[in-house]
Amino acid sequence: MASCQLKIYHGPSECRPHALSKTDAGESRITVSLGEVLPLLADAVNNRRTWLDDFDDDDITMSTDLFEVLMAYQYYRRPSA
Repeated sequence: MASCQLKIYHGPSECRPHALSKTDAGESRITVSLGEVLPLLADAVNNRRTWLDDFDDDDITMSTDLFEVLMAYQYYRRPSA
């Protein structure tokens, strides 16, 4: 019986380093661009990945510009608007 050779995937080698930090409560945080995360989240939502539910109560931090645009989008996409 041949033995299996397993490898650990560490992500793409050309990946730029991310800014790691800790909150006042000692929680680890990482700063990434929205453009890097959005396609992955959109794919996970479209494919109904159940692991997204694990993060329903997590807080995120965003610029006020992005928040205002999202709130306007939410308002204008309503069927009654």
